[in-house]
Amino acid sequence: MSIIEKAASRIDRQRSAATAVPAGPAEAGVAHAVLADSPAVAEAVIHEAVVQDKVIHEPAHAIPAAPAALAIGNEQPATPKFTTRRVELDLARMRELGMVTAAGGRTPLLEDFRIIKRPLLQRAFGERSPTGKPGNLIMVTSSLPGEGKTYTAINLAMSIAMELDHTVLLVDADVARPSVLRTLGLPNQRGLMDILVDDKLDMADVMLRTNVDTLSILPAGTSTARATELLASSTMTNLVNEIANRYPDRVVIFDSPPLLLTSESRELASHMGQIVMVVEAQTTTQHAVKEALSQIEGFNNVNLIYNKTRDLPGIEETYDYHYG
Repeated sequence: MSIIEKAASRIDRQRSAATAVPAGPAEAGVAHAVLADSPAVAEAVIHEAVVQDKVIHEPAHAIPAAPAALAIGNEQPATPKFTTRRVELDLARMRELGMVTAAGGRTPLLEDFRIIKRPLLQRAFGERSPTGKPGNLIMVTSSLPGEGKTYTAINLAMSIAMELDHTVLLVDADVARPSVLRTLGLPNQRGLMDILVDDKLDMADVMLRTNVDTLSILPAGTSTARATELLASSTMTNLVNEIANRYPDRVVIFDSPPLLLTSESRELASHMGQIVMVVEAQTTTQHAVKEALSQIEGFNNVNLIYNKTRDLPGIEETYDYHYG
């Protein structure tokens, strides 16, 4: 005899001692028997039956009371808690677009990012001073739009995801013009701005797991005119500290707005342990580079990546990177 059947039998015997109760439909017998008596009696009987059969060993108070677990009549069950969602990256499409993927074979781009990521990883997990920012928080930015910062952020994240000892969280922090999900062929989702605005949301509600097991994505989220103030808030400080320290093997890559067009990038930089600035070859002027660097003057660990170079005259322009 099952546990529930024992409980039902016990309750039926108690009813029979007081008055006769007509039998209900066969398929409803057990469930209705538990619901018909008082919650206290039903809980005690079920607990006794469970313990007698040695199925569980928790004390009676560990079993939730019946009203909290059952929806009766028009009552609605409790709203389920959000869980981390999963998205599928189209890795074949990414390879066609010239991005780094684990199955893409040994390419010049893959080798470039292997060189680029190594000093960043060394600083990410090196010794940090008590007042220093977490080295595993890495911001990727540029002077102006179109220099390849989002492309660089995605490739850097994909390259680090290939490491055996690290995981990566890619954050679209270009809240004025989000492009990480669009570049990856994914629809817009709630994300960073929504967490900062709504204190009932947390990371698990908006973070996206991917089919690259070591890579997760935090979208930019809903656009807001208060983005600069939100990025400068104590809520943002608490958030970046949490994502920097929750997992000891995690690297967090932030795709930032361009330095010369928005005020958000400087506020974001104030939270970072490392900054990578992408410079487009033959296009970005020396004046623009100097002006952009002045925006982050005083920040440590600023690195430059020279993008879209032509290695030899006459060769078609490709995304090649030089680290400095």
